[in-house]
Amino acid sequence: MNPALWIFGYGSLVWRPDFDHLESRPARIRGFGRRFWQGSTDHRGVPGAPGRVVTVVPESGAHCDGRVYRVASEHVDAVLASLDHREQGGYRRFEVEAELCGDPGRLVPALMYAATPENGEYLGPAPLAEIAQQVCRSSGPSGHNVDYVVELADALRDLGADDAHVFELERLVRSEGAR
Repeated sequence: MNPALWIFGYGSLVWRPDFDHLESRPARIRGFGRRFWQGSTDHRGVPGAPGRVVTVVPESGAHCDGRVYRVASEHVDAVLASLDHREQGGYRRFEVEAELCGDPGRLVPALMYAATPENGEYLGPAPLAEIAQQVCRSSGPSGHNVDYVVELADALRDLGADDAHVFELERLVRSEGAR
């Protein structure tokens, strides 16, 4: 049987984990920034018209706030199978050290899914105004891409997180949608 496992979420897992867990806590990983650089043709877009979702990229001095979920040992296999399916569009598992917010200095080993430039869905950097336009015109089986941006921004505010990339994109998406 597997030991209990912590999973770090920084995108849709922050507000919609959709798996059994024993505990959920705000957490932070250091040395990474969150960016809307991953294409989504299976959730927030379709083939030929991808949406944009977040991944993390190495960034010196940066941090990425999110949530960690402690999964009971008897649920690890099922949760990983579910997440492997959910994150199949270019994401790989990585091990990270997550700092539990409210418990300074306490680090837990966690599993994180992140997209790298080597995957076929990776879109990479673009001006935020272009990302906003793409988000506004994209939707897929999991809904409109705008909803993903707004849900993430709201969830980060609830955590007390500050993420200039996400919040500026949210502002642009809301102003683009208001036209």
